[in-house]
Amino acid sequence: MQRKTVRRVVMLFLVFLTASFAAHAQPATKVYRLGVVKIGTAAATASWDEAFKQGLQELGYTEGQNLVSEWRFANGQVERLPALMAEVVRLPVQALVTISTPAAQAAKQATTTLPIVMLFVSDAVHEGLVASLARPGGNLTGLSSAYDELIGKRLELLKEIIPGLSRLAILHNPTFSGTTLAVQETQVVAQKLRVRLQLVEARGPNDLDHAFTAMTRERAEALMVLADPILLTYATRIATLAVRHQLPTIFEERSAVEDGGLMVYGVNWVEVMRRAATYVDKILKGVKPADLPVEQPMTFELVINLKTAKDLGLTIPPSILFQATQVIQ
Repeated sequence: MQRKTVRRVVMLFLVFLTASFAAHAQPATKVYRLGVVKIGTAAATASWDEAFKQGLQELGYTEGQNLVSEWRFANGQVERLPALMAEVVRLPVQALVTISTPAAQAAKQATTTLPIVMLFVSDAVHEGLVASLARPGGNLTGLSSAYDELIGKRLELLKEIIPGLSRLAILHNPTFSGTTLAVQETQVVAQKLRVRLQLVEARGPNDLDHAFTAMTRERAEALMVLADPILLTYATRIATLAVRHQLPTIFEERSAVEDGGLMVYGVNWVEVMRRAATYVDKILKGVKPADLPVEQPMTFELVINLKTAKDLGLTIPPSILFQATQVIQ
């Protein structure tokens, strides 16, 4: 009886010893730290952020286990970006994700060694962020937009919905670096389509009432809102004012149409954010940004708000509805 007891104790001890050795032999889970800096608010484009987080999770990164994400928001204040970048770089982090052209520019000024994945950039080459799309060089890579074909398509859509369109208001933020290029591209396309442009500036919410008064005074027949993280934050108000002033609108991001704008034709930014997660994954695994070509988004969406069309007294042609990726009733 005593032998059995001794044998059992010995076996339990060996099992414990084996388990303990195995536990100590397993390498500790590596924890990555990622910095994400946005020019906007936490609430603006929240669906983009969620898509980015899901993309990382699908690649094996679990927040709080093997990943710590440091998010910073400039809340529409461009002047805050340098300080936020410096703060994140000091943490330190293994990679930095920037959302908007000004954020990418601030990141480039803050570090020449930390890998940077840039998103929502108007034209990375034109802005001097990378040497070329195929060979970015330096420490930046990511996804960059191209304006020409998108602006042309937006104008064509407006002309189909509003036959005889001759006056188009362009709402833009002159402090946003990507605006200059977008305005130039719009002017070229508008001239070809014989549409007269009215350039209306808005740096923030306090300028919107005056901007719409100016549009009404100049008898604008439709409104195109250029992509800008600050104006995007106030998309709901812009959409509401447009309906009040009976102006059909076309935006560059879908949340504006979900909030009451008439139409959006642009990049599917949710898909872009998912794609961005693959860039982060490669960089965390040791690939250099200089070896990752900058991509241009290939997935676009046309979203139409039929309720807004009804409020504006517009009938959307079947040919346009057929092209839509989503119709909001």
